[in-house]
Formats: sequence, C-alpha cells, structure tokens
Amino acid sequence: QVQLVESGGGLAQAGGSLRLSCAASGRTFSSYAMGWFRQAPGKEREFVAGISATGRNTYYADSVKGRFIISRDNAKNTVYLQMNSLKPEDTAVYYCASATVAFATARAVHYNYWGQGTQVTVSS
Repeated sequence: QVQLVESGGGLAQAGGSLRLSCAASGRTFSSYAMGWFRQAPGKEREFVAGISATGRNTYYADSVKGRFIISRDNAKNTVYLQMNSLKPEDTAVYYCASATVAFATARAVHYNYWGQGTQVTVSS
C-alpha cells in the first residue's frame, strides 16, 4: 500500500516562505516521478511542480516559476516543495502525488497515488 504523507503547511505572510515535505512509502520511491498539485476553494486542482525519478529534471507551472523549488531525497523517500515569495493567491490545499512514469510531468493522469493534502494560507 502506497502512502504519501505531507507536512509543513501553515500560515505565512505575503513575501514569506514555507517548505512542504512529503514522505512516501510502499513502492520503490526512486523509480517514479513525483509532483505537487494544489486546489484553492472553488477552483479545480492544478499542477504546481514535478520532478523526475532521478531528480535531474523539474517542471513548474508558470504561476510559481522562479518562486518555488521542487526537490527530492531518494535516500529518505521524501520530496520537498520550497515556496518563496509567497502570494495570497498561493493559498490552497497542497497535494503530493506519485507518478506512474519516471519523467517529470504536469499531467494529472500520470499520477496514481495522492497524499491527503496540507493547507497553505498566505495572508496579505
């Protein structure tokens, strides 16, 4: 059984930073790409960032490019999302996801396991 457990969400001020973590278990972590998605109230879930199985390739949504950094530690079975220069529009529930492929991807159909989500709230 694959489990993804996010942590690190919370309240931040605009311009501040937060770091999300996602600990994975139940499959060979280093064989699969990982991603972060988010869903704001009343909106559809959207892609935020993706990272390949090796960690060499990353992919970002335009809305977070230059502000967020995705990384992974395959020895710790953990993926991270460093969020800098936060904006109120970044407020959402953030979900970690594990892909069925090894390459970094923004397509939700490529992800088959999801965490329970962690709330990020950015105040102005």
